[in-house]
Amino acid sequence: MENMDLNLLRALDVLLDEASVTGAARRLGLSPSAMSRTLTRLRSTTGDPLLVRAGRHLVPTPYAADIRERVHALTRDVQAVLRSQHRELDVKALDRTFVLRANEGFLNVVAAPLVTAIMKEAPRVRLRFAPKPDKDALPLREGRIDLEIGVRGTSAPEIRSRLLFRDMFVGAARIGNPLFLNGDISVARYAACHHVATSRRGAFKGPVDDALEQLGYQRTVSVVVPGFPDAIEIVRQSDLVTHVPRSCLANLSDDPAAISRLRLFQLPVKTPEIAISAMWHPRLDADPAHRWLRDRVQAVCQKVPGSGLIL
Repeated sequence: MENMDLNLLRALDVLLDEASVTGAARRLGLSPSAMSRTLTRLRSTTGDPLLVRAGRHLVPTPYAADIRERVHALTRDVQAVLRSQHRELDVKALDRTFVLRANEGFLNVVAAPLVTAIMKEAPRVRLRFAPKPDKDALPLREGRIDLEIGVRGTSAPEIRSRLLFRDMFVGAARIGNPLFLNGDISVARYAACHHVATSRRGAFKGPVDDALEQLGYQRTVSVVVPGFPDAIEIVRQSDLVTHVPRSCLANLSDDPAAISRLRLFQLPVKTPEIAISAMWHPRLDADPAHRWLRDRVQAVCQKVPGSGLIL
């Protein structure tokens, strides 16, 4: 098997179809002598003459006549397997389930418009959103997740990614919170507040704490919740403050009651920019359907930062 030349399969298909060395040579762009040598190789490989002379013409042997249709089908299948994947995708007929993994804050903002966009173009496509307890790349490697949305980790260098949008942390507290009583929010007054932190792992420290420590300050984290929507709900009904990605507040602009009880502010410390990416395993890189999904996700996400909320 390791010495098999698939070019012989193509040559055999054309020879059996033409029943002529000259005709087969013309179709394959070879000289008649090269085609004759190929027929000799085929005869040696199969142990059968394949084409024999009958007057001025060549006719197939019984074995050649018997395998002609099989050879043609095999040639067609091999060409289909080896053909470039840059083919036209019939999105309307696409019948497939895609599994996406993202955190709750992202889903609150993006899930609805993404589903609308997908269903409009591909009504037979199904989406399953999976929880994201961590950044483990194993589900991507094992094929249990088709696409992951979030901040890229560093544990899986082979994972492909595409930047969707850049985000930033903003502060949030209820209107009437004592933090807003004395003008500009200083680092000292901000650090003196009781805070709600968000962490899937239950961590009490994060980027804001690192920035505060560089300036010689330390804040008090009184509550840790797993998702940003939980943090927003707590600060709306208490004197605690929190920080969340700006994108998580995008859908609040459509809820006057919610936004009327919440005030956003620029953090008095500088935190790293958040790069939100789509991630997938290389096995799906050239898949037309998956490429279409990636494009749709990116198109929806490009509208996320424009929430209309003014700090």
